[in-house]
Amino acid sequence: MFERGGVSGVTKMNGQAVSPIGGLRGMTWRKKEESRPSAVKTKARIGNWKALLLIMGIGFLLGRAVILLQLLPFTIPFLAVIFKWRRSMTLPASFALIAGSTSLSFEYAGHTTMAILLYFLLQSIMLKVDKKDLFLPVTVFTVVAATRMISLSLQQEASLYHLFTASVEGALAMIITLIFLQSVPLFFERRKHLNLRHEEVICLVILIGSLLTGTVGWLIYQLSIEHMVARYIVLIFAFTGGATIGATAGVIMGLILSLANVAHLFSMSLLAFAGLLGGLLKEGRKLATASGLLVASLLMAMYADNQAPLTITLYESLVAVGLFLVTPKKWTDRLAGYIPGTTEHAQEQQKYLRKIRDMTAGKVEQFSELFLSLSRSFSFHDKNEVQAEKDREVDLFLSTVTETTCQTCMKKHQCWAKDFEKTYSLMERIAEDCEEHGKIKDRGLAASWRTHCLIDQKVVDTVNSKLKERDGEKRIRHQLLESRRLVADQLIGVSQVMGDFAKDIQREKKVHDQQEADIKESLEDIGIDVEMVDVYGLEPGNVDIEMVLPQNNYNEAEKVVAPLLTNILNEAIVVKFTEAVSSSGPETKVLFGSTKTFVVEQGVAHTAKGGKWVSGDSFSTMEIGEGKYALAISDGMGNGRRAHIESQETIDLLKRILLSGINETVAIKSINSVLSLRSNEEVFSTLDLGMIDLQTGIVKFLKVGSTPSYIKRGDQVMSIEAGNLPIGMIREVDVDVVSEQLKAGDLLIMMSDGIYEASKMVENKDIWMKRMIREMETNDPQEVADLLMERMIRESEGEIHDDMTVLAARIDHYAPKWATIASPAQNWA
Repeated sequence: MFERGGVSGVTKMNGQAVSPIGGLRGMTWRKKEESRPSAVKTKARIGNWKALLLIMGIGFLLGRAVILLQLLPFTIPFLAVIFKWRRSMTLPASFALIAGSTSLSFEYAGHTTMAILLYFLLQSIMLKVDKKDLFLPVTVFTVVAATRMISLSLQQEASLYHLFTASVEGALAMIITLIFLQSVPLFFERRKHLNLRHEEVICLVILIGSLLTGTVGWLIYQLSIEHMVARYIVLIFAFTGGATIGATAGVIMGLILSLANVAHLFSMSLLAFAGLLGGLLKEGRKLATASGLLVASLLMAMYADNQAPLTITLYESLVAVGLFLVTPKKWTDRLAGYIPGTTEHAQEQQKYLRKIRDMTAGKVEQFSELFLSLSRSFSFHDKNEVQAEKDREVDLFLSTVTETTCQTCMKKHQCWAKDFEKTYSLMERIAEDCEEHGKIKDRGLAASWRTHCLIDQKVVDTVNSKLKERDGEKRIRHQLLESRRLVADQLIGVSQVMGDFAKDIQREKKVHDQQEADIKESLEDIGIDVEMVDVYGLEPGNVDIEMVLPQNNYNEAEKVVAPLLTNILNEAIVVKFTEAVSSSGPETKVLFGSTKTFVVEQGVAHTAKGGKWVSGDSFSTMEIGEGKYALAISDGMGNGRRAHIESQETIDLLKRILLSGINETVAIKSINSVLSLRSNEEVFSTLDLGMIDLQTGIVKFLKVGSTPSYIKRGDQVMSIEAGNLPIGMIREVDVDVVSEQLKAGDLLIMMSDGIYEASKMVENKDIWMKRMIREMETNDPQEVADLLMERMIRESEGEIHDDMTVLAARIDHYAPKWATIASPAQNWA
C-alpha cells in the first residue's frame, strides 16, 4: 500500500518516506541491476570457473604423481597451498586429488583420502592457534608422515624402516609445500608486470615437473607423453631464458621424472644437454634451439644402453620440436619478459620505468602549472582595476569625512543633492592637498571652499585626522600587497624550476652504438683494450661516457683516453670519477665528462671600519649547478654587528635561492620583498651580483644600490654600473641586468662603497678608479685585491673610514694537464 503524505508529496513505503519520483526511479534502477549481472561480475565468474578447472586439472595430475614407487608427497602440499591461497576451492581440489589417486589404484585412493581427512582435522585445530598459517609446512609434515606411518602399519608390523620412510616423505612434502607456495599462485597471476626471481623460476619448473609425473605411463602411439612435454618445456625455457635457465630446467625435469620411474634416468642427461645446447643456440631463433634438442637426442640415444629405442626417442623429440615451432611468439616473449636477465625482461622493465617516469614528469608538470596559476591569483590586477580600486578608496574616505561633518549641516541637501559634482570635486582636491602638505596650500581652493561650505574649517580638520588614520591602513595594505607580490614571485620561480625538472625527468638515454664502437676501435689502435664503453650523452657541454679500462696504474685515463676523446669530440673531456671494479683485479671503471670552457680564479681583500673584527660587508663566491659561477657583495647600512647581520642575511638568502635553481632576477626581487617586510626599521643593504657562464663566458651583472664594477682587458678598463636603490628601501625594486662578453685573461673587479669612496679628495671617482686598475702590472686576482685595498688605505692616510671589500676574479680557458694526441677525428654531429 502507498500513502500520500499530504502537501509534502512524500510517499511512504514499508514505513519509510521516499520521494514519489526519485524513490520509484531508484527502485527501478535497483531492480534492473539485480535482475542482470554486470560485465564485471560476469567476467569475475568466468575467471572463477577457469581457476576452478585449472585447480582440478592440477589436482588430478598431482594425485597421480608417485615417486620412488610408493610415495605421494605432492597431494597434501597442493591442498595446503590451495587452502591458504583460495580457501573456497579447497573441496574441489580434494575431490580432484582423490580422483587422480583412484585412477592409479584404490589403495592410493584410500591413502589420499585418509591424508586429506587427517589434514582437515589437524588444520581446524591449528587455525585456533595459528591464524596466519605460519606453521603450515609443519602441519603438512605431520599429516604426511602420520598417514604414511598408519598405512605401512596396517600392511605390516611397524618398524624403524617404516618410521624412516614416513619421515622422508614428510620432509619431502614440507619442502614441496614451500616450493608450491611460490609456484602455484603464478599459474593464476593476472598482474601486468610479473617479475620472477630466479628462485621462483626454479619453483615453477619443479611444479611443472611434478605435474608431468602424473602423466607417467600415458602413451600415444608408443610415444611417452611425459617425455614429449618435458622436452617441449625445456625448449621453451632454453629459448626464452638462455643456456643457464635451459640447463636448469632440463636437470630438474629429468630428476623428477627419474624419481617417478628409474628407467627414465637417462632423461636427465638428455634434457640437461638439450637445455644447455638450445640456450647457447637461441640467437639463431627457434630452428637453432630445436636443433640443439635433436643433437642431444641423437647423442643420448646412442649411449643410453638401449633403454629407449632410437626411433622412439627421435619421434618424441620431433613432436616436442613441432609443438615448439607452432608456439606463438607472443607467448615466448611474454614468458621471457618474466625471466630476469633476458632482453625482453629488460625491455619490459624499461617500459615500466618509462611509464613511471612519464607519470612522475606529468605530476611535476601539473604542480608547475598549479604554482603558475597560484602566482597569477596572487599577482596584481591590470591598470583599470587598480584605478577603480583607487576611486573606491576615495569614495570611502570622503564618506567617512561626511559622516561626522555634513550629516549635521543644514546645507546638506543643497551641497550633496543639487551641487554634488562641485562638492565632491572640492573635497577631493582638499583631501589631495592636505595629504601632500598637511593643509590647504592652494589659496584659490581655500577661497572656493569657504564660500561653498558653512563648516569649512571643521571639514578640513576632519580630513586631516582621517588622513592620519588612513596612513596606518595604507601601510598595512601595502605590506599585504608586498606579501602577495613576494608569494607570486616565489611561485613563479618554483613553477619554472619544476618545469625544468619535468623536462630533465623525460630525457632518455640515446643509443650510441656506432660512437661506442668508434671509441673502442680508436683505443685499440693505440694499444688499449677497453672492456666496456657506455655512451650516455654527447650533448655539447654535457658529454657523459663510462668505460672499464684493463688498468689505470699509470693514469692512462687522464693521459691517453681523455685526450683521445677530446680530439674525437672536439670538446675538452676530463676524468670525472674513477673506481676499482673489484678489489682483486686491476680493472678500473672511469667516468669521463665535459669540462667547462672557462675557469675562474678569485681573490678577495676584506676589512672592517677602524680595523675592527665585525664588518658590515659580506661576500660570497659559489658554483651554481653545472656551468655557472656567482660572485656577490652585500653592504649593510652603517657599520658593526647590525649591518653585518643585514648583509650576511642578504647573501645567505641569495645563495639558497640561486642554488635552488630560481632565476637570479626573481631571487633579488624575492630578497627585497623579504627584507622590506621583515622590519619597519630603516635598515637597508646593497647587493652586487655577477653571474658568469663558464661555457660561453657571458657575465650578467645585477646591481641593487651598489658601486660600479670593472672589467680589465689588457690596457682597457670598462665600468659596469646601474642606478637602483638598495634592497629593502622601496617596496618594488627594479633590477637592471647588464651583460658583457668576457674573454680569456679578463679581470673582473667588484667592490663595496668603502673602497670606491675611500678618497675624499677625488671628484671623478670612476676615472680615478679606472686609472688605478689600468696601472696595475699584475693580473693575479689576489694580488689585485690586496694592492687595491692597500692603495685605498694609503689614500685615507692610514685610516679605515668604512667597511672595505674587494672581490677580484680572472677568467681563463680551461687548460688540461695533458696535451692532445693525433687521432682520426670522427664526425658525430
